[in-house]
Amino acid sequence: QPQLVESGGGLVQPGGSLRLSCAASRTMFGDMGWYRQAPGKQRELVATMTYHGYTNYADSVQGRFTISRGNAKNTVYLQMNSLKPEDTAVYYCNGRATDTTAYVWGQGTQVTVSS
Repeated sequence: QPQLVESGGGLVQPGGSLRLSCAASRTMFGDMGWYRQAPGKQRELVATMTYHGYTNYADSVQGRFTISRGNAKNTVYLQMNSLKPEDTAVYYCNGRATDTTAYVWGQGTQVTVSS
């Protein structure tokens, strides 16, 4: 199973930006994405991207967040702009090596939006 390692979380003021990165231990031919979980809430989809570049965003982040993948297809990024306090959560990277293998998760990275 591939391993995923996230980085880039932190504390930012409302209206600010952060860029999350996720590195996989191998090329990921399946889709990759980002999910988040706020305290007391269920984990929810933020954005996903297929190997060929098709994207899907949650309505709450559409127009503010941008998902991308590196050329080697073993990294996925999440550029987060115009951050709001309600974006505060642990952000998890998710992906699968191929379209027929199981999804794996990263360990999560905390994003806190607060003044």
